[in-house]
Amino acid sequence: MAFDVDGARRVVARILDDQLEVWRDDAGHADDVLDEANGALRRPVPDEMPVWDGLGAVMPLGRPAITPPVDGARLSEPPSTDYQAVLPVEAPELRPDDVVRVAGSVRPGGPRDPRLVGRRFRVSDANVGTYSVVRLVRVQVIG
Repeated sequence: MAFDVDGARRVVARILDDQLEVWRDDAGHADDVLDEANGALRRPVPDEMPVWDGLGAVMPLGRPAITPPVDGARLSEPPSTDYQAVLPVEAPELRPDDVVRVAGSVRPGGPRDPRLVGRRFRVSDANVGTYSVVRLVRVQVIG
């Protein structure tokens, strides 16, 4: 007898309201070019290739609940730049150093956190957890 997860999928689908893009630099630093003027390695443009795009969510670690702010309440920022990306299990497995970009939001009333739209995150730990309906990866803000 198979376990029916359709109910869980419907509940989780409500939090997957960020339009995400995942990019990967398959060559890593091997295709970077040395700038002889200053000794720095320069990445060729374009350096990253698209891997996946679809609905997911990027949120601070340990705060998966979606609650509206209370009038007059102060927001405490997370103590680090660590966030988690919640992806559907159908999304491909990510690798460390993949880049996740929040391209927009389909959330009625606007994005959960408007400051995240347009931001880029580096996958720091691609194996936080995979469940029957979602995959969690740890990401860090890079821009």
